[in-house]
Amino acid sequence: MILEILGSVVLGLALSWAALRSLSPRLPSPRAVFGTGALGALFGLYLMHSVLGSGHAAATLIGAVLISAVTVSLLIRPRSRRISRSAAA
Repeated sequence: MILEILGSVVLGLALSWAALRSLSPRLPSPRAVFGTGALGALFGLYLMHSVLGSGHAAATLIGAVLISAVTVSLLIRPRSRRISRSAAA
């Protein structure tokens, strides 16, 4: 169980690092992104472990990474677009 916890935190941090490399201008501070990735992975591990039970380490880690990806994706801000008004308005 300890290795699953460490593995999920490391995978969550790696996912956060990859998100920061590719979407840096659209994300908040790196500290918030790394924290969200790690905590999302821990929550995902807890959720998947309670759903699948013990003995499914690979599936549990995959589920933890997927839930971590969802939580990190919630931090992405939309692109700043200028609102253009039509001539009729």
